[in-house]
Amino acid sequence: MRGFRNLIGALVLGAATTLGAALPTPAHAAGEAIVLPNAGFSFAGFFGTFDRGSTQRGLQVYKEVCAACHGMYQLSYRNLLEIGLSEDQARAVAASVEVRDGPNDMGEMFDRPARLSDRFRRPFANELAARASNNGAYPPDLSTITKARANGANYLHALLTGYVDPPAGFTVADGMYYNAYYPGHQIAMPNVLNPDQVEYADGTAATVDQMARDVTTFLAWAAEPETEQRRAMGIKMMLFLIVLGGLTYAVKRKVWADVKH
Repeated sequence: MRGFRNLIGALVLGAATTLGAALPTPAHAAGEAIVLPNAGFSFAGFFGTFDRGSTQRGLQVYKEVCAACHGMYQLSYRNLLEIGLSEDQARAVAASVEVRDGPNDMGEMFDRPARLSDRFRRPFANELAARASNNGAYPPDLSTITKARANGANYLHALLTGYVDPPAGFTVADGMYYNAYYPGHQIAMPNVLNPDQVEYADGTAATVDQMARDVTTFLAWAAEPETEQRRAMGIKMMLFLIVLGGLTYAVKRKVWADVKH
């Protein structure tokens, strides 16, 4: 029964994901419907999988561009092994930042290089410090950001690539920035992606679209790292039920073959 429930959940999730990827999603803003373009991510759909190269490049974009303001409080450095990093590579990523620990034998807190068992470092000590550094705006945690909105991956990609000049007659408030895909079109976060802002180790051209696509892939994986395993289980359950149904039908035909109707 548990397997059947898991199968139904996987089928429903897969259907919803496929439909969300296939259809543009309107984001309502001040009475208008904003149509999000379909970015065509590899992980969309029931049979989708995460592109490991894109996921690893997305980690780099997060570290070099996003981590200064946005935390990922639900993710540990050991989780990076799941996107194809070796243990040494994951340890190097962790050791590149320092986290607060303690108290020590003297009763004092101290900083040390992060370990695989540590959560991702928080960029600010608390919410008030975060707001003070961002003109009163609180940068959200990115651990589950792609689940915060319907069709979240396409929304995030559109948001990161949606910084354009405001149309004539549109007034942008002080400290705000115009974004074509943000509800109300005014957002406190400035445009953070510029061409060649990062240097990918694999030689991929760091265009704005590519960086937005990569970091969105990484964040989608971080929000649901079990996605591929859940989908694989759903496929196995479907195959099992198909075989079981065939055997059940064959047995029924055999048992009732000599009964006249």
